[in-house]
Amino acid sequence: MTRHHQGTRGEGPVAPRLRRGTRNRPGRRLVRLAGSCLLAAALCGPLAACMVGPDYVPPADPPVSRYTREPLANPSAADRLRTHHGGSADQSFVAGADIPGQWWQLFRSKALNRLVEEALAHNPTLDAAQASLRIARQTVLAQRGTLYPTLSANPQALGAKAPGLDLQSPLQASDQYLYSLYTPQVVVSFSPDVFGGNRRQIEALEAEAETQRFQLEAAYLSLTANVVTAAIQEAALRAQIDATKRVIQAQTEILDLYNKQLRLGQIAGADVVQQQAALSLSQQLLPPLEKQLAQQRNLLTALTGRFPSEEIGQTFTLKALRLPTRLPVSLPSRLVQQRPDVRAAEAQVRAASASVGVAVANRLPQFAITATAGSSAVRLAQLADPGAAFFTIIGQATQPIFDAGTLYRRQRASEEALAQAQAQYRATVIAAFQNVADSLRALQADARAVAAAEAAERATGESLALVRKQYAAGAVNGTQVLIAQQSYLSALVTSAGARATQYADTAALFQALGGGWWNRTDVAPPPPETDPAKFL
Repeated sequence: MTRHHQGTRGEGPVAPRLRRGTRNRPGRRLVRLAGSCLLAAALCGPLAACMVGPDYVPPADPPVSRYTREPLANPSAADRLRTHHGGSADQSFVAGADIPGQWWQLFRSKALNRLVEEALAHNPTLDAAQASLRIARQTVLAQRGTLYPTLSANPQALGAKAPGLDLQSPLQASDQYLYSLYTPQVVVSFSPDVFGGNRRQIEALEAEAETQRFQLEAAYLSLTANVVTAAIQEAALRAQIDATKRVIQAQTEILDLYNKQLRLGQIAGADVVQQQAALSLSQQLLPPLEKQLAQQRNLLTALTGRFPSEEIGQTFTLKALRLPTRLPVSLPSRLVQQRPDVRAAEAQVRAASASVGVAVANRLPQFAITATAGSSAVRLAQLADPGAAFFTIIGQATQPIFDAGTLYRRQRASEEALAQAQAQYRATVIAAFQNVADSLRALQADARAVAAAEAAERATGESLALVRKQYAAGAVNGTQVLIAQQSYLSALVTSAGARATQYADTAALFQALGGGWWNRTDVAPPPPETDPAKFL
């Protein structure tokens, strides 16, 4: 429906007489007319009451009560063993305990805490993830603006020449053909969300923002876990390099002793060759370990947002780390709420569900209301004349009739995308439970491995001490002492590796359980908005 009214000079009702000393300004008239148009658009609000498409229902918790087939057993096969590197090898699982937001502090290393803080402050991956979240939130706010009318000013000034001959000029003087036409006006547009298509689109964008939020938490968790794991790996490499150097030194001393015995004719040359081969094999182990250590230092430096030439100052050894002995294990019903990847997958399901509603709404009638109000006159002074005012209100409805099935196929595609997102969510949940179960099994095996390695370390150490006493008493020769020493140093290498694996698997458990992001206290506030005209 279109309603049009334009007052002309000399026609229509007589304009009211103005009071002395006042003037009817065109700006105020436009404001009143714009207010009337906004009120008319607001009255259409009740039309936007329904929302087509499926309403999102959160998925039910997984129907499981534990992570392993049998009741969870503590990794206490080490039997309260205190390791050569310090600390206890025993651990126990605390079912239902909460995970601290700064879980890496449980390793009780000030150097590690400082390094994690530097990584969180300077790693560009976090900056990019935070920017992605801000983009998604601003997109949601932008889409919410579609629920409200838009008001725009459209002033026009026209310079024209009227045609002569018998055509009428808009000017009073019939012999004047050049004139200017001034038309200040405002336009109000509103699209009533009758079937909820815009609101479903907002819901989808809100879900996308939720996805970005949990991708940020996942990036935070991955960064902290990578820093802790890299520090543990550096400590293990330093222990292996130290033990390998001591093995090489012991084998070198054995080779020197064999050469002396060969010159004295006490042993055959084959023994010397065999020992030389053993020494060469041990020497080959050292360069790869040193290369891995250098690369590990580069990794830690990069994780803190620095270039390799700006290498970090912290160094890590197994003696400087302490193993967390009481490990919180969240209940299975809580895991789906704690894992950032599961929460992101759930948000994707919600976004896909809302997209179905958008596709359905696009197949239904679309409504639009446009109102224009203003004045038009050939002189600026005449704009205040009531006869120069005009307004137009246009209502429009559009219903697709034939599109060769395009909108229907888009709806079907949205429904299949929803089914895909639901399947991906289930796969993510299963993978999350698998990660936790793998970490629990690993820690149970690590306790036994550490116990066995520590037992071998103790046995070879006691054997070395006994051989040394026998050597002092003249019961054995020096070769046997050096061989016992080499066995002991090899046991040290194995023990250091087993210990480092236990540390790394402990960090992996914290990561698998979600890392305690819900207990974080270091969340940075969003930057302030300083634009004074955000409504434009």
